[in-house]
Formats: sequence, structure tokens, C-alpha cells
Amino acid sequence: MEPLRVGIIGMGGFAGTHHDAVYALEADGKCQLVCCCDPGMDTYGERRHKLGFAARNVRVFHDYLTMLDTCAGMLDVVTIPTPVPLHAPMHRACVERGLAVYLEKPPTLDWRELNDMLACEANATKLTNVGFNFIVDPLRQDLKRRVAEGEFGPVKRASIIALSPRADKYYARASWAGRLMLNGRLVLDSCLGNAMAHHVHNALFWCGDGALWEWGGIREVSAELYRAHRIEGMDTVFLRAATERGNELVLAMSHACAGGNLHEERVECERATIDYIMAWEGTNGTAARHEIRWNDGRTESRSVQGLDFLKDNLEAYFAYLQGRAARPMTGLIDARPFVHLNDLAYVAARKINTVPENSIKRTQDATRGTFVAIADLERICRAFLNHGAFPSAQQPTWGGAGGTATEAELPQLFATVGNMIAPQD
Repeated sequence: MEPLRVGIIGMGGFAGTHHDAVYALEADGKCQLVCCCDPGMDTYGERRHKLGFAARNVRVFHDYLTMLDTCAGMLDVVTIPTPVPLHAPMHRACVERGLAVYLEKPPTLDWRELNDMLACEANATKLTNVGFNFIVDPLRQDLKRRVAEGEFGPVKRASIIALSPRADKYYARASWAGRLMLNGRLVLDSCLGNAMAHHVHNALFWCGDGALWEWGGIREVSAELYRAHRIEGMDTVFLRAATERGNELVLAMSHACAGGNLHEERVECERATIDYIMAWEGTNGTAARHEIRWNDGRTESRSVQGLDFLKDNLEAYFAYLQGRAARPMTGLIDARPFVHLNDLAYVAARKINTVPENSIKRTQDATRGTFVAIADLERICRAFLNHGAFPSAQQPTWGGAGGTATEAELPQLFATVGNMIAPQD
């Protein structure tokens, strides 16, 4: 196969990781970077030099529309690792020029905008791939195949605890960070919607237990939302959802926490319980392992190391574009359960509760800024997952009861979020 001709929109932030992955795939003869763009392109001279842009004949632009109009005939696929509010117009511009799109997750956090993107894609020559990268993990796919074939019995419940600390500089990095709305448009940046969206998509993958490539559609959501950082949006979420297949999804996740990253997934089936745990290994990639505990006392476990999810996902998408795979890892339509779940969390909760200072510990880091941690958060999360008690039932001094919403209430999202916005101290 001829190497696929690639364009990348962006140089900074997560776009830098896209450049590294494409560079590695280009060295393997899988693709060729033709062009890239960034409004601040002039500030990336050193980065362009390290990536060998001149020797690779990479064309650079300041504007994505100019890049697309100039280079569309020289491209097969464009990757869009840009802020979420920019995804929809950039996706449309690529599709209208006949280009395949690798779109970073989430595609959007507005269910209405996702519908518009799906309508746009109806005229595309190739399906879009959404970068929920963990789905490419061969260990996960093998387990899901066994789930879908009924080996463990129906999935009764999938749960996730995901704690990943963020300092205040994380929320100061961009005008949209930690925001609910910006310039009249929904943003909904949060641990649920953005940084840890992968984990939520994973849980929905387990809940789609009727087939390998199925995600659990959402019927009803109950949620409580909290903030400990001084932001407009939320940094901590407790959520319980019922899916269209009748199984349950429960998750607790936060950026207002202490220590390192914690990630645990559990899938409770009729005949067995599966624990799936991921660990980040820095330059060595990512490791994953699972343990299956059968109701009859049997156990089994497997692990895999050195995973490079972005590179592997790009390579899998290239295989689809070249006719060597039947479908992308995650298409736009596969992201619908995630977007609906995210939006219904706000409609159900109705408000974002601010955690008081006497329940917060602040820690200074010379490089990354101030970390904010809710006291006793891991215990609160585990009590919710194990016993169903929302923080409002555990922490009477600061817990605030949320509510429940069904998919039919999605049209209330914009007004509900608008009512949540209040000036921050």
C-alpha cells in the first residue's frame, strides 16, 4: 500500500502527540505528513526543526481553511487534535473537501451538534474515527468479544473509579478550560467530558454486550456534580445510569484529588466479575491487565505492556482507509451514547455544588501550580460504587442532592447549563 498522505491541524497541546505518532508511523512507511497548520506556527520553529519538517517537505500554514484549500488534492486524511469547541466546523470543512478525518475525543459535548456532524458525515466518502484510543487495546477487544458471545452471561453492571489530579495551571491553559459555556456555545469541559472521557467510553463499551462493536445506549441518568477548583464547570462527578439493554453504569471520577492516577474498571456479569486496570508507564507506554473471577471459584488473568494507544489507533484507521479493516475503532455514531450520558449528567444534577474550603487540601507544586484535593475523596467514591450512596447521603455538610433525567429531557440541556453559570470567587 502507498503511504497515506496526512495533514494535521495544530502544533501545540495534544497536537504535539499526534505529530510524534505520525512521525513514528512515517518512519515505518505507513504515512507521509504533507502539511500542518497552527495560528501560532511562527512560535514552533524549534519543534518543526526537531520533527524534520524541511527534510520531510512538510508545508506549514497559519489557517486550517487555507491549508485545506491548498492541499486537499494532496491529502488522504486529516487529524484534528484541537479544542473540542472547534471540532464541528473543522470536521465539516474536511468532509466537504472529500477528506477522511481522525477526530480527537470527544467529537463534541453538545448532543445537537453531534446530530449535525452525523448529518454532515452522511455525505462522506469514509467514516470518521473518533480518538477514544483505549478501544484499540487487544486485551480489551478480546474480553469484549467474550462478553458479546455470552461466555460470562449478560452484563448486569459496569463501574469505574477514575481519579486524576489536575493543578490550577491546567485550568488556566486555555479560555475554554473548565468552562460550561463560551461565547454563547456549550463547552462542558470536565473530567467526565474531556480528560477522562476515554474511561466513560470504555464503560459504555462493556454495556453494549450484544455485539463486539456496540456501546450501551442511555435511557436514564442520576448524577451529582461538584467543584473544588475555582472554575465555572465541575471537576468531580458521581453518576448512575440505566442503559437501553437494561444494565447499569456507575462511575465516580475527579480532578480534585491527591496522589497519582487511579483507574479501575469492573464489569459484573451473570456468571463472572471482570476487573480491568490500567497503569501509565511514562516512556514505556501503558500497561493493562484484567482478572476474571468466576462465580464457581475459578480465576484467570492476563496483562499487556508497552501499549501506544494513539499510534495504534492511527494505524488501525489507516487500515480502514486502505480497505484492510471493515470499520474505524470508534465512529461518530458510536460516540452518541457518551455524548448523551455527559449531557444528561448536567440535566439530572441541575446544579454544581461547590466543596467548601474546610473540606479541601491545597498543595503547591513549583512547576505545575496548586493542586486541590477533596478530603477523603477515594473513600467517598468507593462507598458510592459499592453501596450506591451519593455524596449528599455521605457528606451532609457539603453534599448536594442531584436528580434524575431521561433521554427525552436532552432538549433541556442548554437552559439547564445556563442556569448553572454564576460568577466565581
